[in-house]
Amino acid sequence: MILRPQTPTLWVLLFSLKGSIIPAIWRKVLYTVLLSSLVVATHGTLYHYKVVITSTPFTLWGLTLAIFLGFRNNVAYQRFWEARTLWGELLIVTRNLARQTRSLLPDLDPAARRHLCNPLIAFAYVLRDHLRGNPQSEDMRRLLGADEAATLDATPTPTNALLASIGQRFAEHARETGAGDITLAAIDQQMTRLSYVLGGCERIHNTPIPYPYILMLHRIVHVYCFLLPFCLVDSIGWFTPLAVCVLAYTFFGLDALGDQIANPFDTQPNDLPLDAMSRNLEIAVLEILGETPLPEPLQPVNGLLL
Repeated sequence: MILRPQTPTLWVLLFSLKGSIIPAIWRKVLYTVLLSSLVVATHGTLYHYKVVITSTPFTLWGLTLAIFLGFRNNVAYQRFWEARTLWGELLIVTRNLARQTRSLLPDLDPAARRHLCNPLIAFAYVLRDHLRGNPQSEDMRRLLGADEAATLDATPTPTNALLASIGQRFAEHARETGAGDITLAAIDQQMTRLSYVLGGCERIHNTPIPYPYILMLHRIVHVYCFLLPFCLVDSIGWFTPLAVCVLAYTFFGLDALGDQIANPFDTQPNDLPLDAMSRNLEIAVLEILGETPLPEPLQPVNGLLL
């Protein structure tokens, strides 16, 4: 996730590359500008044939393209925001379970509480690695131990296996301390919410935006930007590359931004900072348990927080 000041200067807004979509699209924009310059130099002539395209089809295409891009970006942002909501729910549920180990299971000693809460913290890291398609990180081994981590590595779905293990641990400790059915029901309610979080994240991760729709949108954007110089060359002349550059930046930028946020669990600049969110969850749980010292929150590097 890109972190920049909320009130940037005019210079930053106009010329800063950090936090911009330009690094992802500059090659496409440069290509269209060079093509526009070539069209101007040849006066729109292709193999001794003057290509004449009026502004009417581009008006209709541009309107249609803007609608398509707006719809696709709205769908992509809905996926992004739902993913952020689910990770916010994960933090809430984990805090609740950590708090319940102190309020509903007061007979547990600090070591037993840490034994209960370590898998909760590890669940965030395991879920992060699962959604990003990465091998399990050292954080899981640090929190669970080598033996349990190896057992999870051997399962096809470590997140589901860890969730079942967390529920079993809480039930065993609750019964050992003589907790009643009401306490067990309260803990089980939080475990159910944790399962919903897992299912929601897997739904977003495993159900991308339909590929034919994305393919059609990409093709329309490219065709529009490549044919545009032939429409403008007779009316604005050498200003054609500048006009095409602005329009190509707009359409290619919206297209690329939609691609990035459609999969919010990736590591692209505009995706969710799952590393930082997992660390903040660990800090919150340890703070509830009264542990010291607490880990330091992750800080952005060059305005980028992963």
